Amino acid sequence: MVNKKKKFKKVLVVLGGTSGERAISIDTGKACLKALRKKNYKVSSFDPKFKNLTLIDKKKTDVIFNALHGRYGEDGTAQSYFEYLKIPYTHSGVISSYNSMNKTVSKEIFIQNKILTPKYFSIFNFEFKISNLKRLFIKKKIHFPVVIKPISEGSSLGVKIVKNLNQLKKICSILFKNYNQLIFEQYIGGQEIQAAVINKIPLGAIELVPKRSFYDYKAKYTKSAKTKHIMPARLTKSKYNQILRIAKKAHLALGCKGVTRSDFKFYKNKFYLLEINTQPGMTNLSLVPEIANYYGISFDNLVEKILLDASTNR
Repeated sequence: MVNKKKKFKKVLVVLGGTSGERAISIDTGKACLKALRKKNYKVSSFDPKFKNLTLIDKKKTDVIFNALHGRYGEDGTAQSYFEYLKIPYTHSGVISSYNSMNKTVSKEIFIQNKILTPKYFSIFNFEFKISNLKRLFIKKKIHFPVVIKPISEGSSLGVKIVKNLNQLKKICSILFKNYNQLIFEQYIGGQEIQAAVINKIPLGAIELVPKRSFYDYKAKYTKSAKTKHIMPARLTKSKYNQILRIAKKAHLALGCKGVTRSDFKFYKNKFYLLEINTQPGMTNLSLVPEIANYYGISFDNLVEKILLDASTNR
């Protein structure tokens, strides 16, 4: 291979943070640090749990590799610091990160772009009354089972599936202690499929068969959960191409950059887009590296591909 001059030399991997996904972010960050060192970049790390992002040394940083997950790292907050510092950074920008992380905003954008998503509504904790919920279920034509999720949380944190009114009351009273707004979504059965897009190009789609009730935090990040990964997803060629087109459409509709992973359910011959992740995991159990590997892109090359897309004004 011809020795090309590197676009960036000094890479700062921002990892950890204070969200509920801190542990996964550290795993992602360490894996990316290792990959970038193998690619001969000068790499250091920064953990915003211990230092404010404004303390990043601009003289020692050509580019930021954003390995944060969850709140503050994935919702436009960290991105606004990177923009303020005028340091090129990876993944999506301020607005697309916020819109993607906020489940009601992203669903509105899916609907505007004629992308099928499960029926839903959201309420704030001060609106919480069972009579209110019953009325909204009827209005929105939603029936049990129902998925309840916090508006802006990742890695399936706080996500619950409820099958009756008693469970609903119990779960809502617990979740509303920790979150001020929840989304109530029609549960969709069928195959669980996730599709990756990198630099606006659809990469592939993988199917998940969790042993647990759904692909929750434990199923995502622990080997003991024994989630079965089927790559490529069990779809006809035309349906496989269709899910990739929808994933790309969602990526572009939300103005995402770098890499995204879209979470789908395939039920009764239709794809339902549940959400889009702008900071997908990059651990040894993560799906985007697994999809890339199937198509001959090594982990190290994938990380470099994400890095080389970095810029400001994202």
